Amino acid sequence: MRLPLHRIRHLMGSGMRALLLAAIALAVIGSAAAAQDRRGMRFWNLTLYTVTDLRMSPTGKETWGPNQCENDRDGTVDHDERLRITAIEPGRYDVKLTDKIGRVCTVRNVEVKEAAVFAIEEKQLTDCRK
Repeated sequence: MRLPLHRIRHLMGSGMRALLLAAIALAVIGSAAAAQDRRGMRFWNLTLYTVTDLRMSPTGKETWGPNQCENDRDGTVDHDERLRITAIEPGRYDVKLTDKIGRVCTVRNVEVKEAAVFAIEEKQLTDCRK
């Protein structure tokens, strides 16, 4: 059985349209996922030293979560570097950080918002021990 040329063109056109629509849908889904990652919560290190350990606990609970520095390629957060925060819901947290000179500091009642950056500055490090 032989199909007429106009029928072959019609079938090819329909298949190409479906393929194009599928490719567009995948691109939109992929870019939305990438945008969500870019918009995620981040810590901005504005202290004087590299942070080697950063843990968070709901304010007043002392239930420290995992070391967020593990989210960075080199496992540390240099001065003026930002770090992606994972497994944390928006809210208020106490943040415990250890820096490369050995200080362990707790900053209390830090507001962490969805898709936002929260910074900790050197002047906030008042509750520290070595």
